[in-house]
Amino acid sequence: MMIKKVDHLGVAVRDLAAAIPLYRDVLGLPLEKEEEIPTQGVRAAFLAAGEVHLELLAPTDPEGPIARFLARRGEGIHHVAFAVEDIREAMARARAAGLELLSDEPRPGAGGALVVFIHPRSTRGVLIELVQRPRGPAHPPDPRAREVEPEA
Repeated sequence: MMIKKVDHLGVAVRDLAAAIPLYRDVLGLPLEKEEEIPTQGVRAAFLAAGEVHLELLAPTDPEGPIARFLARRGEGIHHVAFAVEDIREAMARARAAGLELLSDEPRPGAGGALVVFIHPRSTRGVLIELVQRPRGPAHPPDPRAREVEPEA
């Protein structure tokens, strides 16, 4: 499937503002930005942990996937995301291997990425996200996103 690396771990939280201090202030992970992702019904905060990022996800849509996850399982790891070079090729390979994709086409994700999820039924219980990032920085600014100023 041509996985390049682990891109990020998605962590579902009920309250983004309440969750950020644990990761930023206690664990010392730099907060890079916050962004609303309307296509996913979430508000996300991105924190750097070396080359892998944590994506804290709080629901903005009470019927969205993160809200449903929180209702069923509570806060915690939601998904593992892998960076791929060509998401359409990765999707074709996943389908050919019999994996169940949650959408027929990639959807817009954070930072201008294209994303698709693989159903946990196909992956021994782990929700996997495939991410094709645009060329450039790991999490390029989205003009619709509210950038977070680094704390002094």
